[in-house]
Amino acid sequence: MNRKTGTNRLVLTALFCAIILLLNFTPIGYIQLPLIKATIIHVPVIIGSILLGPKIGAGLGFVFGLTSLYNNTFAPTLLSFAFSPLIPVPGTAGGSWAALFIAFLPRILVGVVPYYFYVFLNKALKGRYNVLSLALSGLIGSLTNTILVMNLIYFVFRDAYGEVKHIAVDMVYKAVLAVIFSNGVPEAIVAAVLTAVVCRALMKLKPMKA
Repeated sequence: MNRKTGTNRLVLTALFCAIILLLNFTPIGYIQLPLIKATIIHVPVIIGSILLGPKIGAGLGFVFGLTSLYNNTFAPTLLSFAFSPLIPVPGTAGGSWAALFIAFLPRILVGVVPYYFYVFLNKALKGRYNVLSLALSGLIGSLTNTILVMNLIYFVFRDAYGEVKHIAVDMVYKAVLAVIFSNGVPEAIVAAVLTAVVCRALMKLKPMKA
């Protein structure tokens, strides 16, 4: 890796971190829905993963996780107990450290999965249909976040989720699936489009993965 490429990678990493933080402190970063916050903050993580590789992508995902922890701690919603150990779990006197697992693990993987999926598609399609490969990688990256977050909430906080949503425990997974389809699918489509457009433009500057 030559000095110019290293500088480009450093600049892009700093830029993506700044975008994540900017989105965090503006209304478009986290969109408040009745029970959970929809997000587009994962998009720069996905793009960073594809352009800069899984290590930097994982770092960007960690920054994404920090924004989730911050928002759910200082601007809590009904479901914030699942993302911050400082928010009491309904029916208990305190929070759960398992919330950190949900806040960080899916977000870190958002910075890893798109890279490997893009590499796989690029090889399978022999470099053709690059825009399609980018779009599908963005789609998968976004769904990685939604599917993992919602399923982890189900397995770790199923009873509490049912309590805040006022539904029976045996109906909780149906509610989880509803969130995945109603929130996750639109988020994934937006991520697919933005990933394809932005990555295609930046790739013309030269490949920047290590």
